[in-house]
Amino acid sequence: MIIENKMSHIRNAAAIAQGDADLLKSTSVLYVEDDPDIREQLSRYLERRVGKLYTAANGLEGLEAWRRHKHDVVVTDIMMPVMDGLKMAEAMRLENPSLPIIVVSAFNETEFLLKAIDLGIDKYVIKPINTELLLQAIRKSAAGVKADMEMRLAATVFDASSDAILITDSGNRIIDVNAAFCEITGYSREEALGQTPAILSSGRQDAELYHALWENVKETGRWSGEAWSRRKNGELYTEWLTINSVKNNLGETTHYVAIFADITEHKQAEENVHRLAHYDVLTELPNRMLFIDRFRQAVINAQRKRCRAAVMFMDLDRFKVINDTLGHSTGDLLLQVMTARLTDCVCQGETVSRLGGDEFAILLPELSEAEDAYLTAQNLLEAATVPFMLQGHELNISASIGISIYPDDGVSAETLMKNADIAMYRAKEEGRNNCQFYHADMNTRSLERLAMENSIRHALEEGQFELYYQPKISVASGKIVGVEALIRWNHPDRGMVSPVEFIPLAEETGLILPMGEWVLQQAVAQGKAWQVAGFPPLFMAVNVSARQFRQDNFAGKVGQVLLESGFDPHYLEFELTETTLMTNADENIETLNKLNAMGVRIAIDDFGTGYSSLSYLKRLPVDVLKIDKSFVSGVNDSRDDAAIVAAIIAMARSLQLKVVAEGVETVEQLEFLQTNNCDEIQGYYFSRPLPVEQFEKLFLEMEAVDNKLRVSL
Repeated sequence: MIIENKMSHIRNAAAIAQGDADLLKSTSVLYVEDDPDIREQLSRYLERRVGKLYTAANGLEGLEAWRRHKHDVVVTDIMMPVMDGLKMAEAMRLENPSLPIIVVSAFNETEFLLKAIDLGIDKYVIKPINTELLLQAIRKSAAGVKADMEMRLAATVFDASSDAILITDSGNRIIDVNAAFCEITGYSREEALGQTPAILSSGRQDAELYHALWENVKETGRWSGEAWSRRKNGELYTEWLTINSVKNNLGETTHYVAIFADITEHKQAEENVHRLAHYDVLTELPNRMLFIDRFRQAVINAQRKRCRAAVMFMDLDRFKVINDTLGHSTGDLLLQVMTARLTDCVCQGETVSRLGGDEFAILLPELSEAEDAYLTAQNLLEAATVPFMLQGHELNISASIGISIYPDDGVSAETLMKNADIAMYRAKEEGRNNCQFYHADMNTRSLERLAMENSIRHALEEGQFELYYQPKISVASGKIVGVEALIRWNHPDRGMVSPVEFIPLAEETGLILPMGEWVLQQAVAQGKAWQVAGFPPLFMAVNVSARQFRQDNFAGKVGQVLLESGFDPHYLEFELTETTLMTNADENIETLNKLNAMGVRIAIDDFGTGYSSLSYLKRLPVDVLKIDKSFVSGVNDSRDDAAIVAAIIAMARSLQLKVVAEGVETVEQLEFLQTNNCDEIQGYYFSRPLPVEQFEKLFLEMEAVDNKLRVSL
């Protein structure tokens, strides 16, 4: 044991000696001595022991050398020519009061020693010089320089730190704070000194947390974690706090140092990221991810309580029409108002979620009977049908709801959501504004619908669509003056597919946009081909859906198609429904004016079936009114229909608009329209829509028997 203690002392002594040597090797020394022999002898000794050694022969040389190199320690004789050591020391101390200066003097230089003491010099080596004593003095001076530097560095870090630093004594009284502490908390240094950290208490953490915190500090000397605190103005903030205890050589705690950073913004950013990941931005409802998570919790609850749960899919009927005609801002506002209505219809613990677009999902986590889900669905449907007053428009919509029940219709979120979706589409097929429970046989129809959607996509890609052309006849001349391009689907397996089967689905899925673009390209290309072939100019009428018309830069896209085809825009006519044009009419006027500037004609299709404001009608750059066939078919049997058709023709003439009557099927209808001066007619009485070859044949035949046709008219 004695040997081990001795070896330990030896190792400690060796470590200290090595540390002293390293300290000297990092120290630069200026040695000022006028006696060349003494200077040379002592220089050789010091050169081997210090980092850098500089020498000077008098005080003036020493001062100049020090100003150039800023040595760590200065060793100087007192009595020297030109400038003595004390005057040099005085000049140096004026520039650096903490500079270590060691004075070498003789016993008989008492007066100079006293003056040196007045200058604050406290290290002396008496001549003749003891080199070990001199080296020891240099070592102590270097250690003082290092300690001073470390203290300055610590003070700089303390003051410049962006993290707040709080120092307390062992009694937890604040003895110092830095600038960041004052900035974060709002307390000045003077207000904080003498207080305890309790001035920052938020009141949001209980006594148990603080007890555990201080127990940890006592046991390990350190604690770190997230905490709430309160600023001087009462505002709460979140901080990342680290507390360290400071102990003396006896292991006794003398101080505590707390370092904390304000992470409020960081926490808010984390919360925002979490909210974006789990909540819909527009409605602030749970999104699909959070809905599925809550459903899984509901399943666990239902298994434990042996009860049912319900998943509902809700889709707003006609929302896409509103969004396309009135714009996204109105559509967004409608969704927000609808959100408030739906959340009022559910109980606490039930979830309303927005899956995207106009689709909502509702989770009922505890059901005794399926009837309960039906009652909730009825409340939701009633809420949807209450008229909306938005941005000057009264909007009337409805909803379709599909319901699936856990565990009857599935046990996973994916299965139940899929089945609720299938049931929702059945509700739409049943006339909308109703709810349907899922049944297994619904899968067959859902698959058929999906197959139809995929078939439409393939038809576009593989060129299965073609255009038929229905003639428009001038009542005055009996000649074909135009055609309406109508899309037809020649399916490779099913043959001709009725537009009634695929147009509504194309509207719903958005496929109407590429379909409409294809129709326009093909129609103007055919029109150009007829012009090149020598046909007289024919107006080419193309139907434009509301969604297509509301596209960004629709007029620009039309202009590009016309440019590429070379078709004269004065013979292109767009047919738009009355509802499309009159909804959000002010915005539509801008697009219509652009089309009108190109020379494109605008026709209002199915006129009389919607609601037109005459004040808007006269402002719209419209060229043609098409009377809906529902009125034309009744002109010989219904006085009301006859009056309506006659009134539309008279109004059109007063507005200098052309009138086209569609759906003409009998000679009696034709004679009525002739009598009332209708401009053009279209219908099965003359021709059904025809493929290109058959239309061209009909056109040439009618040209050949023009005189005979005039007589029949």
